[in-house]
Order: sequence, then C-alpha cells, then structure tokens
Amino acid sequence: MSYVPKLNDYVRWKNSHTNLEGWVYFVNKEYITIEISVKDKPDNLVNFHKKTHCCVLCYPQYWHELEYVKCRDPEDQYKSQQYRYSDPQ
Repeated sequence: MSYVPKLNDYVRWKNSHTNLEGWVYFVNKEYITIEISVKDKPDNLVNFHKKTHCCVLCYPQYWHELEYVKCRDPEDQYKSQQYRYSDPQ
C-alpha cells in the first residue's frame, strides 16, 4: 500500500516536474495542499490573519510521489479558539 498523506505530515514531492517539500496543510479525498512557504502579512487589513501561506495542490494520482519525512509535534498542532466547538478532523 502506498503512502496516504495526513494533516501535519512533512513531505517531499519529487518527480521530473516538481522538487518541493512542506507541511500537509489540508487533506481531502480529492486533493491535499502542501504549504511550501509562510510570510508575515504586509498589512493589517484583517487582524486575525497574520500570515500569508503559499500552498501547492497535489491530487491523489500523485500521492505515490510523496515521501513522508516527519510529523509535527502534537504540541505544535492547531488548536481551536477557546469556547469554540471542536473542529472535525
């Protein structure tokens, strides 16, 4: 069985067209996104969005080209806001 990407996995994607690595940022049966860079926002137009995330789409037919590197420490994982319902995973 081939690798199935999971949220917060760090992966390398290498083939004849692509050579990148980053964090799996979104997972769906139709595609995943891989976060390849994060920058501070240059403005304060929206106060609760502090960063700009650059993500690349990866469709299931290419998941076999992904190499698992590691997973984030559970302490670093996203936590929903206080008093908010639990986020579905």
